[in-house]
Amino acid sequence: MTELTVPAEDRGATPAEGLVVPPGGGRTVRTAAQEVTYKVTGAHSRVSSSFEVVVPPGFDVGAHRHAHSEELFYVLEGELDVMAFEPRVLTGDWRHWESESGLTAVRARPGTVIVVPPGCPHAFANRGAAPAKMFFQASPPSDHERYFDELLDILTQDGPPDPAAIDALRVRYDIEQLTPLRHDA
Repeated sequence: MTELTVPAEDRGATPAEGLVVPPGGGRTVRTAAQEVTYKVTGAHSRVSSSFEVVVPPGFDVGAHRHAHSEELFYVLEGELDVMAFEPRVLTGDWRHWESESGLTAVRARPGTVIVVPPGCPHAFANRGAAPAKMFFQASPPSDHERYFDELLDILTQDGPPDPAAIDALRVRYDIEQLTPLRHDA
């Protein structure tokens, strides 16, 4: 059996060729708030983009929703507080929300799957002391790829991040932020 190698360049798969990404493979973008490794991009799939995400302690993505995107999260390591439902009342802290049917935020451990249909408010936060890792899939492909790339551009500029630029970026990529994104490092 030959050893699998994946070229560093991002090449699309042909109909007769699939894509195998080995452990540690893929392009990684890092910020103080997250580490995102692109595993499958729109160049490889018509259905979804897939990422491996490391969530540091103190990071809270904030409750948000996407009118058109569907997402799937699978917790690989660590623990995350998560929610995926329409709350009865939108208050400041999504961890205290409750749905009409009684759903509340839960502690997701390895093996937990979270499916988020379009329009559904959702959030995740790492309240623990150790990083958490999850597999994240977003449909349709490419929107989240471009969002992460452009967010990195904003965050690596000199000085503090421009909140207006981040707000405009979110609007452009179908993200309605309901509670603030926070990173209490």
